[in-house]
Amino acid sequence: MEKIKVFDSHFHIIDPKYPVVENQGFTPRPFTIRDYLRETDVFELVGGAIVSGSFQQQGQSFLVAAVNKLGDNFVGVTQILDETSNDTIMSLDRCGVRAVRFNMKRGGSEKIARLSSLAARVYELASWHVELYIDSKDLDDLYSVILGLPAVSIDHLGLSKAGFPIILKLAEAGVKVKASGFGRLDFDPASALRDLYEANPDGVMFGTDLPSTRAPRPFRTDDAAIICDTFGEEAASKVFVKNAAKFYRLKTP
Repeated sequence: MEKIKVFDSHFHIIDPKYPVVENQGFTPRPFTIRDYLRETDVFELVGGAIVSGSFQQQGQSFLVAAVNKLGDNFVGVTQILDETSNDTIMSLDRCGVRAVRFNMKRGGSEKIARLSSLAARVYELASWHVELYIDSKDLDDLYSVILGLPAVSIDHLGLSKAGFPIILKLAEAGVKVKASGFGRLDFDPASALRDLYEANPDGVMFGTDLPSTRAPRPFRTDDAAIICDTFGEEAASKVFVKNAAKFYRLKTP
């Protein structure tokens, strides 16, 4: 059976050679590049985005090393503070970093009060976007702020059914949404994916969320099958590869 081509828009590398910080009483187990490639061998992996976790805070060495080792068509999503210098941002850009993450669910990143200023600066300097790990039921007060950002994505379909109508409104306005972390959701991903694709066919991006740290149910290949079963070939290709490759400014394989 032919493997599905996948650009993995959301995964973590936890290399024991680099330090991690206990977060909310949790310390992750190692998940190396070798582990990641073994777990994704069921796919034809054509690229991806390595995302900094709460437990990695502002550490950059692990991220730069992982991007360098995985090579072409892999990029990094970092966590930096607003005080980070322009020179440091440009240095990270040359190393393959393409976005800043704000982790409102677990912490470890810059505070949300700095979202607009930091988003504007990194976009102007390096065309980076921002990524939000936030429960959609907490989005009411941030709706207008998010609409004013130059480029933004939201992790894991927004996590909650209660806030999904806001996610849909944001998607209609051009916000990207990651089809990842299905084991974290309190709703059916298939119907949500259909609604999101109808709202913005260029905005839905598949991610494995490996190694699914703290998820009630970790990633399984059946999650990718949900996308195959939900969409036709053209739409599935956009969700699996084309949308994310374009958003991260990479070649579409």
